[in-house]
Amino acid sequence: MKVLWAPWRMEYILGQKEDYCIFCIKPLENNDRDNLILYRDKNVFVMMNKFPYNNGHLMVLPYVHTSSFDGLDADTVSDLMRITKYCVECLREAFHPEGFNIGINIGKAAGAGIEEHLHVHVVPRWGGDSNFMAVTGEVRMIPEHIRDTYDKLHPIFNKLLQKL
Repeated sequence: MKVLWAPWRMEYILGQKEDYCIFCIKPLENNDRDNLILYRDKNVFVMMNKFPYNNGHLMVLPYVHTSSFDGLDADTVSDLMRITKYCVECLREAFHPEGFNIGINIGKAAGAGIEEHLHVHVVPRWGGDSNFMAVTGEVRMIPEHIRDTYDKLHPIFNKLLQKL
């Protein structure tokens, strides 16, 4: 039998599940690095996915608590797309991915893990990053610790800020 170590998953498995929306609470705390918040804009913010599909998996979130586009004004919808584009630029500079998956899961049936707060996923992709382990073993290998990824991305988000 082969053993795969993924100790960071224990925090999620054994951790207490919040009875509040983490996407509403985390931006209010003054602890962006611990909360994996990379960037803040007027209507939206960028947060790393704590349990990523791939290295550099980001989420763009409105500050407004809503489960669908119906709860967002036109400026916020525009900012969601503008900052999603900005995330792609930052990830390209940091990691040189060969492609991206960008998507929104609205509702549990669509795969939303936190369905009560709309968010855009930005996942960098490389040829061969999805292999037999994900298909047969339902295991993803993330090559870098999430704090190291944060430390690489944070200065890039601030450096490229002038382009916005």
